[in-house]
Amino acid sequence: MYRIVFLLIINLSLISCQQQKTKKLDLPYYNDPTFTPIFIKDKATVKNRISHTINDFEFLNQDSILIDQKSIENKIHVANFIFTSCGSICPRMTTNMKIVSDSLKNNKDVVFLSYSVTPWIDTPSILKEYTKHKGITNTNWIFLTGSKSDIYKLARKSYYAEEDIGFSKDSTDFLHTEHFILVDKTKRIRGIYNGTLELEMLQLIEHIKILQTNKN
Repeated sequence: MYRIVFLLIINLSLISCQQQKTKKLDLPYYNDPTFTPIFIKDKATVKNRISHTINDFEFLNQDSILIDQKSIENKIHVANFIFTSCGSICPRMTTNMKIVSDSLKNNKDVVFLSYSVTPWIDTPSILKEYTKHKGITNTNWIFLTGSKSDIYKLARKSYYAEEDIGFSKDSTDFLHTEHFILVDKTKRIRGIYNGTLELEMLQLIEHIKILQTNKN
């Protein structure tokens, strides 16, 4: 009996220490395309030091419903850029995003945005069929299509989605990137991950939980 009580106390202590450790952890901010991490302890200075935020957008989702910035207001979101006919990295990226999405399926504070980089092909009905084929049931995972130039501009100048800084590119240059971008509730970038690597998805899940715990 005493041993059970002792082990229970130890386990509760470990959980408490882990929770305190998680609360102390914080994620950097990213303010430019070089993705140089900026750690800020004083949250009151964030607005002054971190000027970059994700621009407003307006696209159709897989259900032909107009989705804009207000639709995800005060939510954490993860963005990536795919196309349904892709035979290289996109299937793996979708599989890996599903790992994250499924683990947070009941979490209404987290949204997943998959922008099509071939929107002239990926109509809402095509995206809808794609979600069915991939077994995607999380209603907070939104596939978006619309103006090619608007999607590409948002990807390159808001999300900094490509490894090569894309400011010199125009909408005729095809966009293809494996990056997943983590954005906090204030529309500031807090993480970048290789969407083809399952191990980085575990890190992404942990970072989402840290953002929620710290309420940044």
